[in-house]
Amino acid sequence: MRAAYYRAESESGDHIEDPSEDALFILIDDLNNSDNTFVAIQPDEDDPVWFTSVAVLDEGGYEVVRRDTSRREHDVAAATSIDQIARDLTIWMAARDFPGRPSQHTGDF
Repeated sequence: MRAAYYRAESESGDHIEDPSEDALFILIDDLNNSDNTFVAIQPDEDDPVWFTSVAVLDEGGYEVVRRDTSRREHDVAAATSIDQIARDLTIWMAARDFPGRPSQHTGDF
């Protein structure tokens, strides 16, 4: 069964369909410097237009990459708080476009 929106998968093969903020926290917390160095999150579709990843840095902390080709966004940042990373990624991913979901826009009231 495919994810409704996106899928998170770590280097070790752990994966979660449509992960919550808490599930992202767990996947990131399980990362290490030897055999599980990154987790990637992207839409569960062929040729996705966006992705994000979190990788362990040798000097400590994490490198967070966010890329959305449809919006010409590409951001790379270092972070140390797993809580903040999971929260920020959840918010960022919620703003992405998904097939079958009405596009998000602001209307005049």
